[in-house]
Amino acid sequence: MACAALGLAGCAEFDDSTAATDWRAAPELTAEAGPQPQLPEADSPPTPDDPSTSTTPLPPPDGCTDYDKAVIATCLDTVSAVAALPSDGSSITALAGERRSGRVFLVGTDGEPREFATLDVEATGDGGLTGLALSPTYAEDGLVFAYITTATDNRVVRFAEGQPAKPVLTGIPKGADNNRGALLADEDGSLLVATGDAGDSGAAADSESLAGKVLRIDPSGKPAEDNPKAGSAVYASGLHAPGGMCRAADGSRLWVTDQAEREDAVHRLESGAELTTPVWTWKDQPGVSGCSDWTDTLAVSTEEAGNVQNLPLTEDGSVGGEPQITLDGENGTSYGRIGSLDQVTQDVAIAGTVNKVGGEPVSSDDRVVLIVRQPASGSGRD
Repeated sequence: MACAALGLAGCAEFDDSTAATDWRAAPELTAEAGPQPQLPEADSPPTPDDPSTSTTPLPPPDGCTDYDKAVIATCLDTVSAVAALPSDGSSITALAGERRSGRVFLVGTDGEPREFATLDVEATGDGGLTGLALSPTYAEDGLVFAYITTATDNRVVRFAEGQPAKPVLTGIPKGADNNRGALLADEDGSLLVATGDAGDSGAAADSESLAGKVLRIDPSGKPAEDNPKAGSAVYASGLHAPGGMCRAADGSRLWVTDQAEREDAVHRLESGAELTTPVWTWKDQPGVSGCSDWTDTLAVSTEEAGNVQNLPLTEDGSVGGEPQITLDGENGTSYGRIGSLDQVTQDVAIAGTVNKVGGEPVSSDDRVVLIVRQPASGSGRD
């Protein structure tokens, strides 16, 4: 089969059959005031004081037991990728990927994590397993996409429980650093792929390179039909070390975060755009990672600062003030370094922590936690 993509790319045809999987409708959760929602409770031993009704501070984690009801999985390793699964509302279930091991776990509020798949990765620099996304037709095919680093390249693969991963898009440049990538299934059935520049900042502007780009492909790895340039997977250019992508619930806005050499940034994605003018930048480089569009607020998680930066949005989608800082220990529970985010509902997102690399892990790290939407309130702390 001829592969209609850029010269460095590869695509493959393979059996699309998947293991039978029966997931349920997405949960409907209601946010409360403050940094934590009313959430389904994970199974855990009883505590002397119920944290949901007592003003007594939560006891610290005890080994792999965490008494915070927002924590749904513990004792994992560098959870750099999460993807929420549909549910019937009585529980929340997600896939959580470990960057360094390539293991993917099924985690949730109703039981212990279990291994779902293991991907063959090479965790060079910031690479490894850094992105997960459900297939746009996941309810029918049970497929999951992953962005991984191998011994030879960065690539997109897809897999189902009980089946080996198979290549979708290969040949994305690999370097000593900036190998990380992110995935987002678009509502039109395509897959958005944010790629790092592999340590070569010039590659981000090179139209012939897959590095430093947002690519848009179909589920088989071919360039999407209505991309800016026919036969090219490139949707937008100018990234360096992308942390995450997200979109508004109505599909009207797409966002990508980026850790550049001199500043961190968040960009609004437009077809054919050169990502040279961010909508917001952070000179202090908090290590922006995942994001979640809450309609009136864009929440951005951070790996270095270990908090969530909530950017107030105006009606036209522009940033209307300084970010409000939450989950930093002063404004809500601190979970340390927070990696990727994935939105579960309009009020709740799921996040993974990456404290075991460069952080100060507690006994229950690394963890998968649920966070709640914060209402926009204008300017926040500097």
